[in-house]
Amino acid sequence: MRLQNRVAIITGGARGIGKAAAELFCKEGAKVIIWDLLDMGEATAQALKAEGFSCEFQKISTTDVEAIEAAIKDIATRYGKIDILINNAGITRDKTLQKMTHQEWQQVVDVNLTGVFNCTKAVVPQMVEQKYGRIICTSSVVGVHGNFGQTNYAATKAGVIAMCRTWAKELGKYNITSNAVAPGFIRTDMTDAMPDEVRQATINTIPVRRMGEGIDIANAYLFLASEEASFVNGQVIGVNGGQAS
Repeated sequence: MRLQNRVAIITGGARGIGKAAAELFCKEGAKVIIWDLLDMGEATAQALKAEGFSCEFQKISTTDVEAIEAAIKDIATRYGKIDILINNAGITRDKTLQKMTHQEWQQVVDVNLTGVFNCTKAVVPQMVEQKYGRIICTSSVVGVHGNFGQTNYAATKAGVIAMCRTWAKELGKYNITSNAVAPGFIRTDMTDAMPDEVRQATINTIPVRRMGEGIDIANAYLFLASEEASFVNGQVIGVNGGQAS
């Protein structure tokens, strides 16, 4: 198992991509802590514990600095270390620039960009002390190429890439790597709610002619969290079926 006895925090791990990552990391031997505001995170953790895995749920907002710092201290005390941080949590408030409100802009920035900063800043001292860490952040294909109606989302996902590359330069000397994964069109609750014709039109633009699944992204997280990626640092891995190559 590639993550045997590693301790991993996965934000936004209650459902979707985060849940797929929690399941995969548990199967690969990690002790997983799910952070999410959705109460279904408890059900996700309990289901994994019932299968014999080490998983727990903490109701944490990535915008709550005090709660994050307290949780990091608690986890480090109980487990003795924190090896992996998956900054997966994110929200959307899509509108064109002319219709987007300042509140909709700020909500997305607070979670998708500042939230990633908050979690990483809190966990890094522990990783520096233990001389080991894997920081993996979820960007997006739109953070590289932009997207109609997503000024706020695209800006935050581009910012995540810039932060990851900066941290790679700052933290590499402590044996801490920092990388981003940029998903393409992935099956989620949001895409399931799209009209069939719109969803199919998007699939038609993907060379492999299918949507991505949560496990596709989770597999990229797993690689970056494993020892096989110990020399991969400051990179953005696109997982998009060739849509944005």
